[in-house]
Amino acid sequence: MRLNNYQGALQQPIGSGFNATSTTNDVIKGIDLSGKIAIVTGGNTGIGLETTKTLAAAGATVIVPARDIEKARKNLQGIQNIELEAMDLMRPESIDQFAEKFITSGRPLHLLINNAGIMWVPLRRDDRGIESQLATNYLASYQLTARLWPALKKANGARVINVSSQGHQFAPFHFEDPQFLNRDYETLAAYGQSKTACNLFTVALDQLGQEWNIRSYSLHPGSIHGTELGREASPELFQKMGFCDADGVILPEVLASLKTIPQGAATTVWCATSPLLQDIGGVYCEDADIAVLATGTNVSNGVKAYSLDKADAQRLWKWTEAITGITF
Repeated sequence: MRLNNYQGALQQPIGSGFNATSTTNDVIKGIDLSGKIAIVTGGNTGIGLETTKTLAAAGATVIVPARDIEKARKNLQGIQNIELEAMDLMRPESIDQFAEKFITSGRPLHLLINNAGIMWVPLRRDDRGIESQLATNYLASYQLTARLWPALKKANGARVINVSSQGHQFAPFHFEDPQFLNRDYETLAAYGQSKTACNLFTVALDQLGQEWNIRSYSLHPGSIHGTELGREASPELFQKMGFCDADGVILPEVLASLKTIPQGAATTVWCATSPLLQDIGGVYCEDADIAVLATGTNVSNGVKAYSLDKADAQRLWKWTEAITGITF
């Protein structure tokens, strides 16, 4: 019988020994990834770059698909065991081209880390008319995972890591109008539903993948200083959220609460490599452990049960198949 995490059935910490201050160096200690192949989207900047460095240093071959090849080449300079490929997550045909090239190589894929994401953006749509945060943060991950599924099966022990966010607590998935066609656009609501979708996708994907020893995890990396995630946000938005003063300077107490990039990438690396997760999947993690269920009404640590709901996960899967035309 396959265990599942629907309704948060497995959603409790397992005593990993790590915490919010643990770094990538802490969680990778003693782990050898020689002979393993990983793909890290967004792997040339922020916590994605830290994830790439850590996996490569542990012996993995890490493939980094990037939209801006020159920028990626510069950021990845000097790192061993890296392959750089072109891919634009807002262009479905680009995802297919990248995946087809990898599948044609005949190699297994041991780790797929869907790390790339956007936040704080104005209303934009891709060529299909799909809102950009939903397209980038969720649908691109679904498509890439589906296209790479044969290589994940071939690994006989693969993991899919979907970088989600505490921001999933901003909004459940809005099945009636996910595209903001008949409601006012609110950038954080759009971000929230895209990350809720990541969690629903993860719990369903883990159920599907167990037959081939493919396990799936979603995670909150933490609030992190020094990434590019907020590059399009206005100072007024940060002020409204209480992050900055009137001059746009980040408040000292806010700065003190933020993780460093090596701390922010630690949970991704832990999900990808920890032997403690050998027989468990479909869970949402934070601070390099399985997170608790978030039961309050305010944004807090843990994961909302609505983002692990079985009926919504199955409904989202069918909606995604319909809107993308892609099945596993």
